[in-house]
Amino acid sequence: MTGKYKIFGDSRSGNCLKVRWTMLLLGVPFEWIEMDVVAGSTRTEEFLKLNPAGQVPCIVLPDGRALAQSNAIIVYLAQLHDSDLVPADPFERAKVNEWLFWEQYSHEPYIAVRRFQKAYLGKGDEELDPKLLERGRRALGQMELQLRRTPFIAGERLTVADISLVAYTRVAHEGGFDLSEFPSLNPWIARVERGLGI
Repeated sequence: MTGKYKIFGDSRSGNCLKVRWTMLLLGVPFEWIEMDVVAGSTRTEEFLKLNPAGQVPCIVLPDGRALAQSNAIIVYLAQLHDSDLVPADPFERAKVNEWLFWEQYSHEPYIAVRRFQKAYLGKGDEELDPKLLERGRRALGQMELQLRRTPFIAGERLTVADISLVAYTRVAHEGGFDLSEFPSLNPWIARVERGLGI
């Protein structure tokens, strides 16, 4: 492969930060191309040729191929660069995948969406769907139960599942979530941030 990885991302987005953090942790050189989702920069004809879904993050590999979806990207990068961020054991790897799928289905749609609407669209609590708070709290509660058993979300060490889940959990307060209700979360966030060097 020739050239350098290019990452199209919005620095306000936890999904985009997952990819940046993974690249930095792996020590892989890359070019970051800042996008402004709110201003519509992901809807240009040029960007839609890379990712027809019009979403970031999107990474362009040194050989010119493009890959989207944050969790797919970080798993690909970790495996490509022989990182232990993805376990070799099939069952342990499946448990990591279990958390990655859960993050996109049961965590991000509530915590990230409520944060975006409050912090970036300026909506008040009365304007927000109450299910966002209810289901977001339920997701944080599920993480709390797991983190009472293990120091990291999928077991004893840092994996891509932690990178995926820490991205929006660490800023959940911006969406009106009180992390003090979940005493295992802040220590876990600190462990993951130390592991990532952020």
